[in-house]
Amino acid sequence: MAGHSTPIVPSSKQPAVIPRTPSSTIPSSRSAFSPAPSLASISSASTSISTKSIYDKNLNRRAPEVSLSSFSFLFSEIIQNLQKKANGIQDLEKRLNELGYHIGQRLLELTTLRDGKLAKRETKVLGVLQFIHSIIWRQIFGKQADGLEKSRDSDFEYMLIDNTPLVSQFISVPKEMSQLNCAAFVAGIIEAILDGYQFTANVTAHTVETDEFPLRTVFLVKFEPEVVTRELSYK
Repeated sequence: MAGHSTPIVPSSKQPAVIPRTPSSTIPSSRSAFSPAPSLASISSASTSISTKSIYDKNLNRRAPEVSLSSFSFLFSEIIQNLQKKANGIQDLEKRLNELGYHIGQRLLELTTLRDGKLAKRETKVLGVLQFIHSIIWRQIFGKQADGLEKSRDSDFEYMLIDNTPLVSQFISVPKEMSQLNCAAFVAGIIEAILDGYQFTANVTAHTVETDEFPLRTVFLVKFEPEVVTRELSYK
């Protein structure tokens, strides 16, 4: 500190009189400190500040949208990784389909848990296809599918249409692999949703380009014979 300190020496002067403060304004040693918390209060406090696990979070709370560039980069890396293991285009599409199937199973489970008691069990072919066309497509891509049509060749073949499939927008396919359709990944998701509702089907992705939509993709859904028999029994 700046300046000279006062030496501690005997002084002939009388010390200054310090006015006394009333005792009511000075807290006593007992009132200055709160009593020690009990074990019960410590236990309740620790419980209230403990972090919640993922099981305690609200399932109805929607997650924020994923960055499109992040998704494109991740999906591109997935394709390159699967391509190293695949033996040809058909094998690569099969691997994409299987990956999509696993994701579709978890998506259906999450959707059912979020709906809770309001979850509806679809029992008709058209009902479950409309569910995929609207609810599932919106959850994955933020919009409904662009079309749902019935095949002219068979009463139990349907087509889900996406004019601008997200999984194909940022994929550059070489000429020697021009037959590759990365939307096989989405076909696997559709197939898993149908299987979860006991509508066994084979789903394949086909590029049917137009002048306006060069990436237009048709997902052909072919239901198994037992599904056809069950559907006819409802009539």
